[in-house]
Amino acid sequence: MITMFISVLIASIILSINATAIVSRSQSYPISQPAVLGPKTRLTIGNKVIAPDGFERSATLVDGVFPGPLIAAQKGDDFAIEVVNELQDESMFMSTSVHWHGLYQNGTNYADGASSVTQCPIAQNHSFLHTFSAPNQAGTYWYHSHYSVQYCDGLRGPLVIYDPHDPLAHMYDIDDASTVVTLSDWYHTVATVLRYVIGNTASSSLINGLGRYAGGPMSALAVITVEQGKRYRMRLISMSCDPNFQFSIDGHNLTVIEADGELTEPLVVDQLQIFAGQRYSVVLVADKPVNNYWIRNLPNTANASYEGGTNSAILRYKGARKAEPATVNTAPKNPLAETNLHALINPGAPGIPEYGKADINLNLEVSVIDGIFYVNNATFKPPIVPVLLQILSGAQEPSQLLPNGSVIVLEADKVVELTLSTTGFGGPHPIHLHGHSFDVVQSAGNSTLNYVNPVRRDVVSTGSPGQQVVIRWVTDNSGPWFLHCHIDWHLEAGLAVVMAESPSGTRAHLNHIPHAWDQLCPTFDSLTPSQLGGGGLKSYEEAANISTLLYPPPPLPSMK
Repeated sequence: MITMFISVLIASIILSINATAIVSRSQSYPISQPAVLGPKTRLTIGNKVIAPDGFERSATLVDGVFPGPLIAAQKGDDFAIEVVNELQDESMFMSTSVHWHGLYQNGTNYADGASSVTQCPIAQNHSFLHTFSAPNQAGTYWYHSHYSVQYCDGLRGPLVIYDPHDPLAHMYDIDDASTVVTLSDWYHTVATVLRYVIGNTASSSLINGLGRYAGGPMSALAVITVEQGKRYRMRLISMSCDPNFQFSIDGHNLTVIEADGELTEPLVVDQLQIFAGQRYSVVLVADKPVNNYWIRNLPNTANASYEGGTNSAILRYKGARKAEPATVNTAPKNPLAETNLHALINPGAPGIPEYGKADINLNLEVSVIDGIFYVNNATFKPPIVPVLLQILSGAQEPSQLLPNGSVIVLEADKVVELTLSTTGFGGPHPIHLHGHSFDVVQSAGNSTLNYVNPVRRDVVSTGSPGQQVVIRWVTDNSGPWFLHCHIDWHLEAGLAVVMAESPSGTRAHLNHIPHAWDQLCPTFDSLTPSQLGGGGLKSYEEAANISTLLYPPPPLPSMK
């Protein structure tokens, strides 16, 4: 154990030395990005006061930084990531869980990190070692808390698996820590208060952890430095808790080559809409005059603008003066349409290429009443016993699995076609499926069904009310997998179901379940309200000072 820790430490030091600085102050000297971590590492979850947009607040962070440090691996690497809980701030949740977004966890469902589905939360002053592999995966991913609305308070960071034999490597020169671009919303009020407010709005949006809010100070903006003549693989990661963003760089086209860890046929755009949880790799060719150019990331929130450098960062060519850009925003001529994206590797949706001809055909309708979301008339309420533990304890049928009406049992090795539609407010909803990528046979707002070469990804927009999205995947990964809205406030309000693939085969499909996993629930269940944190009634009272549109206060913090 000591030898492994020393080797991890040395590897981390080497990586941190080689990591390129990706953030600088617009009128100051560059500041270093935190060390890049390897696939065998430790994440310490704690609280710290930060001011990423100039407004100071306590936050829930990984290793004291926002966003959390980049976890970088090579295709085929095994992961061993210890999550250590050192949370102390009682105004926020003091238990935690971490989900590795986009990694299939085939055979390691217990390491997926989805609280109430695959595990109980990690209690304060405890830790859990996540061991898993991703043998056939390479691309852009991320990690975040999957406990209630905790990731809105800061627990989110990038994860990249590099492919030394990337078939599109000829298209770019540089792909490293300096080209990972995180996009996030930020809140000046803790999420444990905001989760009671129906329709709350972010205070600002951040690029690589820096930004400004309307009426706030001219705080530092992120600077991404490029060299004229070079080609860069920019890995865009939306770590948003709510808004989607319209991303563009003044004067530059972007060539999309990846969506959510899946390579695509190259597609040139000048703007792309990116929803919460989604990722895109885009190739930026630095072929413009040496200058500073605005990077724009407009959220779909009321009155959002670029005034005063809000919702912005700086693309700076080497040799340009250290100043904010004077470039002008122009209307996009070639914005991304999801239907123009096509899978590069093994294109084609599984099964018979006709609507309704899959082995299993599901129709789910999302509705909303008084701010509470329902999927086929059932709202997801986190069970006290995680779904995986229920299955391992003998529950097999939908009638035996909790929460009632929110667990869909699927047979093994079947093609599933899911049609999802929405009514009411709150859309467009970005829907994420754990444990799989899926083929988007029909994108929202488009009447065409494409079984031949649709985009393959793991988060898809449901579009506007009355529209539908159709996706397909194969149930080749036994275990309970969360299907939920990646707007965290909507997940908290019930917009989720669990796809339980082959419960009868789950135990045999899983690798050895560590003893520490068995101890998570007894430890969490023994916590007192003060050990759980979350602010209790005080948080609800603070919410009542913000808005009159409130959810009812729950008796205890939820397990999600």
